[in-house]
Amino acid sequence: MDIRSAIAAERRELADVLDGLPDEKWDAPSLCAGWRVREVAAHMSLGFRYSVPQVAWQLVRARGGLHRMTDRCAREDAARLSPRELARSLRDNAHHPWKPPVGGIEAALGHDVVHGLDITVAIGLDRRVPEDRVRVLLEGVTPKSAKFFGAEVEGVEFRAADLGWSFGTGSPVSGAAQDLLLALFGRKLPPGRLHGAASARFTIA
Repeated sequence: MDIRSAIAAERRELADVLDGLPDEKWDAPSLCAGWRVREVAAHMSLGFRYSVPQVAWQLVRARGGLHRMTDRCAREDAARLSPRELARSLRDNAHHPWKPPVGGIEAALGHDVVHGLDITVAIGLDRRVPEDRVRVLLEGVTPKSAKFFGAEVEGVEFRAADLGWSFGTGSPVSGAAQDLLLALFGRKLPPGRLHGAASARFTIA
């Protein structure tokens, strides 16, 4: 798969989703703890809107804490920018070469896909991410990457009901491939999306 083309398509499609949201959905909680839809959208476009010196200054403000920096920027930008501006930032930067600090170009695709699902799953939109994008991200999952995102995967076998893919060993947890992707990126999902004895571990109480 052409990863860069997939990233561009994902950003344009998510911009269309955001443009179609009623105003009240922008204040709905996302799957990112403590962030509404508008904070997630602001975070997704941070890498396009901030220069390297600006990022460095924001890190200084956050006393070197990357998570503190991204949280502060997301909240400030969500308050400053309109929903239309946030959606337009994704669309206008569909081909922007930004990548996370680690993980390469596949990590950039993962960033967009997972944060997009943070929004659509949380507000109940039935958006299906194209299979080839989900598959390439699932195939990059390792115990180390799951641990990095805070997913407790020990003793669990993940089985995609819609793809020929599994990961891990132990008590089976099944569900749609994109829902398993969210779980492996440390998210807790709404009830009923995952199945199996260990599914409660990855489900919102």
